[in-house]
Amino acid sequence: MKNHLSKWLSIVIPIALGIGIIAYQYNKFTEAQISEIEGYFKNANYYYVILAVFIGFVGNAIRAYRWKYMLDHLGYESSFANNFMAVNIGYLLNLTVPKSGEISRAVIVKKYNNIPFDKGFGTIVAERIIDMFFLLFFMLLAVVLQFNIVKAFILDKMPLHLIAILLIAGTIGFIAFILIYRYSKLKIVTLFKEKISGLKEGLLSVVHMKEKWKYFFQTLLIWGSYILTYFVATKAIPETSVLTIGAIITSFVVGSIAIAFTNSGFGAYPFLTSKVLLFYAIAEPIGTAFGWIIWTSQMLLVLILGLLSFLFLPILNRK
Repeated sequence: MKNHLSKWLSIVIPIALGIGIIAYQYNKFTEAQISEIEGYFKNANYYYVILAVFIGFVGNAIRAYRWKYMLDHLGYESSFANNFMAVNIGYLLNLTVPKSGEISRAVIVKKYNNIPFDKGFGTIVAERIIDMFFLLFFMLLAVVLQFNIVKAFILDKMPLHLIAILLIAGTIGFIAFILIYRYSKLKIVTLFKEKISGLKEGLLSVVHMKEKWKYFFQTLLIWGSYILTYFVATKAIPETSVLTIGAIITSFVVGSIAIAFTNSGFGAYPFLTSKVLLFYAIAEPIGTAFGWIIWTSQMLLVLILGLLSFLFLPILNRK
């Protein structure tokens, strides 16, 4: 009962939050501004939007192909088609229950390629850790390139003493976890260690694999595709087409954070995008329209590829 409740809450709360953000932003706009937003939707150059979607598709394909390096290192084979469909289904399920897509990917390769769940899941967790480091890199790059704007957008909103408290609490919690994990003899800790033994092997596969440099290069390609997708999408509206690389990286990071910490960034992505673009003299109706255009187009890609993968995965693996 509690599990069902928590799952429903994990779906309903982010959606309710997104609806609340949309309602808040909508009520702030005048009728003239709403008409202006509609005009940007109608007059956008959708050639660039389609091109951005195609680049996103290529990024998904590279992620699926890159996955095989870790699986091969563990001694398991999984076809590119299965990996690609598993990635698409994972993205689709992440629109519902947060992070359920990572679990679904491990379940799919276990079912169709007989790869142990814990090891498959370990490779996916390793992916996410690497993604986190790349996101942190782009966050740092945004701070270096656009320090005053980042400071105005984030740091001025959060008192320094609160940042210090969060850092201290996080450090203490991390040290406590390490000490308990290493030295505790409690039964629950021992059981936990047994459960993650296969997970550790999957995590460490990225360090010990022979093709680590190919894996790293393809990781660069994946994140390059994300930046390129965003850059191309800015060309869809004349006002955003003149954004500098610093502005693009900063707004890309803000949008990525919105997606990472919500169910796909519903409501939050366009809202935060419009807010950060204000610092680059992009009026809020324009930023809102741009945010919705890029978010909607990428979510349609996720929806279409995910549903097609659900359909074709059992067909292509019927033997």
